[in-house]
Amino acid sequence: MPINMLESADIDYTINPFGRKLTEAELGSLISGYDVLIAGTEPITDNVMERATKLRLISRVGVGLDNVDLHAAKSRGIFVSYTPEAPSPAVAELTVGLMLALLRFVGLANCQLHRGVWQRHFGRRLSEVTVGIIGVGRIGTRVLRHLTGFGPSKILVNDTKLRGTEIDGMDLIWSTKEEIYRQADIISLHVPLTEDTRGMIRREQLLRMKPDALLINTSRGGIVNETDLTEVLNSGHLGGAAIDVFEQEPYKGELARVERCLLTSHMGSMSDDCRARMEIDATEEAIRFLCGNPLRNSVPTEEYEAQRKGL
Repeated sequence: MPINMLESADIDYTINPFGRKLTEAELGSLISGYDVLIAGTEPITDNVMERATKLRLISRVGVGLDNVDLHAAKSRGIFVSYTPEAPSPAVAELTVGLMLALLRFVGLANCQLHRGVWQRHFGRRLSEVTVGIIGVGRIGTRVLRHLTGFGPSKILVNDTKLRGTEIDGMDLIWSTKEEIYRQADIISLHVPLTEDTRGMIRREQLLRMKPDALLINTSRGGIVNETDLTEVLNSGHLGGAAIDVFEQEPYKGELARVERCLLTSHMGSMSDDCRARMEIDATEEAIRFLCGNPLRNSVPTEEYEAQRKGL
């Protein structure tokens, strides 16, 4: 569909010839003659932009912006847009799926049975636990809506912008992060990667959590210190974790050897409909720009400011 859209608009294009995530050097060498980059998670650094002398728009497929040097783009007069709404439904559903999988030991039982070990595990139900949500933006709010159908005993929420705000009439308890670490049975992270959130969950925070607490990260790699999480899980603390995003991807680290850690390959947005919506939205932005029409999803000023503070 996106290719057909570009062809219908009579726009020349080139597809990533490697069929995988590009390195910084590969991207810099490929886009030197292009006006628009429809981008994934490859590193779009100042060095890349310096080589892309014709580049005028970065149209990001997705919502995360930690791979784009926004201030380098701004200083070079390069516009940046993204697709903030499209991935949210898929990420939120995966998050709830991971909650259920951890509570009922689905990943552990699967690994054991593949080794010929028959072991039945007593788990917990969502209606019987306290859930903590850190970050209640687009995805965190969707997770909360899904959770209302399960009726958790208590939902603790934290967000820097919305403290005390009612969300869709839900019965929420606005809490500090420390209260969530100490009280929640499940903690799910839905924050962007900034200097403030990088390494937000380290050994110190992990050890404050309940001995059988469950941790889920479907937001961004780097928010959870992977080495600390590995060591804490191996020590017997925490009931388990589910991690979809990593500091270095593809992930090949020690968490892969921890049975109580359920790992998925950055697939939060990977549902057919959401992925297609992301690609279509990003392509529509590119076409609008090249046809001289206003962008609809320009990255807002606060994202530039947040990255500036982080840097």
